Amino acid sequence: MSFIRPQARATLWRLREVISAAGLAALGLYWLTSHGLVFWLGALCLAVALGLALVGIQRARFRLGAGGPGVVSLDEGQIAYFGPLTGGVVAIADLTCLTLDPTGQPTHWVLEHTDGPPLHIPVTAEGAEVLFDAFAALPGIRTERMLAELRGQGRVPVVIWQRQRTGAARLRVH
Repeated sequence: MSFIRPQARATLWRLREVISAAGLAALGLYWLTSHGLVFWLGALCLAVALGLALVGIQRARFRLGAGGPGVVSLDEGQIAYFGPLTGGVVAIADLTCLTLDPTGQPTHWVLEHTDGPPLHIPVTAEGAEVLFDAFAALPGIRTERMLAELRGQGRVPVVIWQRQRTGAARLRVH
């Protein structure tokens, strides 16, 4: 038996990093009233709490819920999605384009890669929150733009990230 409503529990779970940062900040503020080494530990706790809060807010904005079709996992640099109708595995290093497609129900991430057809992952799939870390590791991705598009009410697919194409390697004799 739980004394917390399921919606409240889900909100608390979504904000878990921010809540942890608030607790750490409270401890840091308490230690700031001391002198010597404890004072500096309090200042360090405040700095860490600020960083944890910033990351926690971004992660909370990325989490749109659960209970959608399929399951997502991230293991050894590979994103795996197993859904009721489709699925597949994509290596993060092989990604060429990341698109947010709001035309599907629910909204989907479209992961294009070099080794096959694109992988479509619903944003509400179980475990989809691990995609934040995978996407944040992409070179040159603009995380704030990704979060804004995710929260937006767009009606057309939007390219969030695309790998920069490099010219063919040139061999030099001299």
